[in-house]
Amino acid sequence: MIDIKVPTVGESISEVTLVKWIRKEGDFVNRDEVLCELESEKATFELTAEKAGVLHTVAGEGDTLKIGDLACTIDDSKTADVAPAPAAAAPKAESAPAKAAAPVATPAPASAVKATPVASAIIEDKKVAPEKIKGSGAHGKILKNDVLDLISSGGKKTGAEAFGRNARPEKMSNLRKTVSRRLVEAKNSTAMLTTFNEVDMTRIMEVRKQYKDTFKEAHGVNLGFMSFFTKACCIALQEWPAVNAYIDGDNILYHDYCDISIAVSAPKGLVVPVIRNAESLSMSEIELKVLELAKKARENKLSPDEMAGGTFTITNGGVFGSLMSTPIINIPQSAILGMHKIQERPMAINGKVEIRPMMYLALSYDHRIIDGRESVSFLVRVKELLEAPELLLIGKDPVKALLEL
Repeated sequence: MIDIKVPTVGESISEVTLVKWIRKEGDFVNRDEVLCELESEKATFELTAEKAGVLHTVAGEGDTLKIGDLACTIDDSKTADVAPAPAAAAPKAESAPAKAAAPVATPAPASAVKATPVASAIIEDKKVAPEKIKGSGAHGKILKNDVLDLISSGGKKTGAEAFGRNARPEKMSNLRKTVSRRLVEAKNSTAMLTTFNEVDMTRIMEVRKQYKDTFKEAHGVNLGFMSFFTKACCIALQEWPAVNAYIDGDNILYHDYCDISIAVSAPKGLVVPVIRNAESLSMSEIELKVLELAKKARENKLSPDEMAGGTFTITNGGVFGSLMSTPIINIPQSAILGMHKIQERPMAINGKVEIRPMMYLALSYDHRIIDGRESVSFLVRVKELLEAPELLLIGKDPVKALLEL
C-alpha cells in the first residue's frame, strides 16, 4: 500500500485545498497518472500516482489539507486485471440480454436541449427559470432574444416567479483568500498614489498592421500590445530605478533586472505570472512568454515558481473595456502600470483637430519610495517610447545616438 501525501509546493505555503478528484475511489491508476487537482494560495497543481494500483481516496473534494497530510492510498498489489471492470466490458455470452436491458439515454434537461448556448449562458448568469420562457425557435428552442425580452420586461410576461431569489454560500478558494488579503494589505501598508497620462497608439497600430503577418510567419506568434508595453517599461525602469525597487525592512532593494509581472484573469481569480529578465528579451520572446503564461493561467497550470517574485507589474483592464482605473500595487513591489481601452478621440495635432486612437495609462506607486518627479517622469518616458516605437530598439532617437546627444 502506497501513501500519497500533499507535497511541499513552496516555502510560504502551509495548506492546500483539494479541488476535485480526477480519478475516483476504486479506479485502477497507472504510474504518473493524474489523481486529483490541488489549489494553494498561489497556484493550482496536480497530484500524481507514484505507482500503479487501485486508488483509495482519503480526503474529500473541498477539504483543506496541510502539507504532508494523506490525500489517498494506492494498493499496488492489485493489477489492472483485478481492478473493477468498466460496465461496457460485459461477457460476450450475455451481450444480447445486456443490450436489451441497456437503459435508454436520459434526455438532458430542457434548458440544455431547448436553449441555444448563448441563451443558456444568460439563463445561468441571470438565474432565470428556463421552464418559464417560451422559446421562439424551431421546436420551441429558447433563443437569446427570448431570454432578453423576459429580462427587459421585468418578468411580467411570465410572472415574478420566473426569477429566483436563492442565496447560496460558496467556500472562498485559497487563491481568492490570498488575493483578498494582499489587496487589503497593499491598501493599508503603502502610501499609494496614482498618476495618469495618455498615449497616442497610432504608430504602434501602424507597425502592427504593416508587420503582423510577417511577424507571425517568422516567429509563430501574434504581435500584440504587451511586447511594446513591456519593452517600454523595461527601458523606463532602468532609467528610473526607484520604480523597479521595493522596501525591504529598513533598506530599499534596487533591481538591476526587470522581472515583469503580467496580471492575467484566470478561471479561479487574478494571477500574476512573471516574465524573467524581460529587459533581455526580444519582442517575439516576450510575446511567446506571454502566450505561454496566459495559457497556463487559463488551464490552472501555473507553478509557484512562475508566480513568485516580480519587480514591476503591468495589468490590462482594456481587454474588459475599462477606460480608466487606479490599479492596486502588487506588494512588495512599489508600482504597477494600468493599460486601458483604446478609444478614438479628437486630439489637437499641430493646431488641427484629428481623430486618434488614444489610451489612458495609470501608474499607481508607493509614495514612500517613489517621489512625484520619478513617477511622472517614468510615465512620460513610457508614453514617449510607445508613441515612437522605433526608440524601443536602443532607447533613444537614432540621430541623437549618432550625434552622441
